[in-house]
Amino acid sequence: MKNVSKLSIANLPVVLIALLAFFVLMNAGNAFAHCDTLDGPVVADARQALQTGDVTPVLKWVSEDQEGVIKAVYKHTLAVRQLGDEAKKLADTYFFETLVRIHRAGEGAPYTGLKPGSSIDPAVALADKAIENGSVDQLTNVLNTALKNGLITRFDKVIDAGKQANESVELGREYVEAYVQFTHFAEEIHGMIKGAGGHSGH
Repeated sequence: MKNVSKLSIANLPVVLIALLAFFVLMNAGNAFAHCDTLDGPVVADARQALQTGDVTPVLKWVSEDQEGVIKAVYKHTLAVRQLGDEAKKLADTYFFETLVRIHRAGEGAPYTGLKPGSSIDPAVALADKAIENGSVDQLTNVLNTALKNGLITRFDKVIDAGKQANESVELGREYVEAYVQFTHFAEEIHGMIKGAGGHSGH
């Protein structure tokens, strides 16, 4: 039976598997909200703005009505940076935090502080890398494997548990638990695809 399940899942269209896995991984909790990490794209643009003296790169991360706030904080940050190394570190951090906080608020997501770059999920890091390299091949392979393994593992548990489900109440409950996990996994994937939107879903 396991061979059948693996064969059936392997026959799913590659593009479908990639899309399903992408939405599962990108919507699976705060670990993927990498806009609030020090290695994320928002802070990267903020660093560039401070180095070049041009605030333009960061304004795309906030709504039009918040541009004035960011420009004002940016101006103060540049001034404070001239006061020494310690002042520079504090000013930069304040600018990063303000920008990320306002960006997250605009997406309807909570701000819980800046995170270290290591907190970025590997799949999200690969997504950024794909954009940088202009190729989605490596990301597709990783996500294909993630979804495929998730489906196979849950499906095989249902099949194995079902063989003894009627032998006792305890074994029956084990089957029900496996069944629920498998069907809910499929349901969540489908729901994420139907409702996929902005990253406020984090």
